[in-house]
Amino acid sequence: MTRTYSALSLLREGFNAQQGWQPAWRDAEPKSHYDAIVIGGGGHGLATAYYLAKNHGITNVALIERGWIGGGNTGRNTTIIRSNYFFPETANFFEFSVKLYEGLSKALNYNIMFSQRGMWTLAHDRHGLEMLRRSANAMLLNGIDAELHDGAMVRKLIPGLNENPRFPILGGLNQPRGGSARHDAVAWGYARAASALGVDIIQNCEVHDFIVENGHVRGVVTSHGAIRSDTVGMAVAGHSSVVAAKAGVRLPIQSFALQAFVSEPVKPCLDTVVLSPATGTYLSQSDKGELVLGAGLDLYLSYAQRGNIPWMERAAAGVVELFPAFSRLRFLRQWAGICDVVHDSTPIISKTDLGGFYVNCGWGTGGFKAIPAGGWCLAHAMATGEAHPLARGFGLDRFRTGALIDEASASGIAH
Repeated sequence: MTRTYSALSLLREGFNAQQGWQPAWRDAEPKSHYDAIVIGGGGHGLATAYYLAKNHGITNVALIERGWIGGGNTGRNTTIIRSNYFFPETANFFEFSVKLYEGLSKALNYNIMFSQRGMWTLAHDRHGLEMLRRSANAMLLNGIDAELHDGAMVRKLIPGLNENPRFPILGGLNQPRGGSARHDAVAWGYARAASALGVDIIQNCEVHDFIVENGHVRGVVTSHGAIRSDTVGMAVAGHSSVVAAKAGVRLPIQSFALQAFVSEPVKPCLDTVVLSPATGTYLSQSDKGELVLGAGLDLYLSYAQRGNIPWMERAAAGVVELFPAFSRLRFLRQWAGICDVVHDSTPIISKTDLGGFYVNCGWGTGGFKAIPAGGWCLAHAMATGEAHPLARGFGLDRFRTGALIDEASASGIAH
């Protein structure tokens, strides 16, 4: 039985030289057959396995991960959580995700360190200010918190902004309930909770092929042997098109590397998340004191999870333009996550033409904020065979019918 974390247990183990803790989850060996298989041990896959067990009572589930839990995009992002989208379908979906995040530490009995410090988008010209007005109105119509401020109020609420910037700050849109969470904690919390409900978490297990009979998936062939199930879900982020192709399913996805960086740690100096479209930079400060900087997508297709010096230079220039006081900080780390980009910048949570095979993909640069809702909706589809109401607009059929949801503006670099 999984031990409950509490202040009392922390105190007790402090006096016990920390000897009484048990592993957060079971590192299982695969069985020959499961009621459901989830491919991908990142946030979305772990959330899917957890909600299959929690919401639908399906506990005989295998969670298969090629590497280690949280070793992909879940651990390679800038951890921003927000729901400032434009269209009702995406706004409602991401707002549901934010609400799940708000109660996630309690639900999982694991502190995900969700800090609702606000999410700011700045306007640097009259066109940008008009777009912020439209966004604010759309958010309010969709029932989402939004505050539109003029330049003077932005400077008052975000100390340290450049007093004489190249790009004037005419205003800013803030979602107060936005913020950030600890990415590793989200993955570990879901893994621990799923394992406690009976899910088998199988690491270092690569999917080589799919077992398909009469147009229906019957399992997967892995580096640990064949594992059979009539229901398979996939949540593998930037490698979605590669894995789906093994099942004979073609996805409208291209994969790009998204660059991010952190500085050396400093004392608390930035208590919110700031995005500047003109400089192409967004940043926040982590609980450890590091400035977390996001940049843009590499302009070529790639699966290489490595940094890019030109983007580092652009990110540094953007940060110094916004906050001159940060000019002497040194970079500590840089990395890239692989983003699965679709034509309309809206995710895919859908069954496929292969019976029993469901996909969760197409998040582009915004997968972390959607982890709880993405897992919730994929689990619903796998358990019932039908799309969850929040995900009905995210099906693969929209690429045939033309019913796209173009969220390219809201799904920009502010993730």
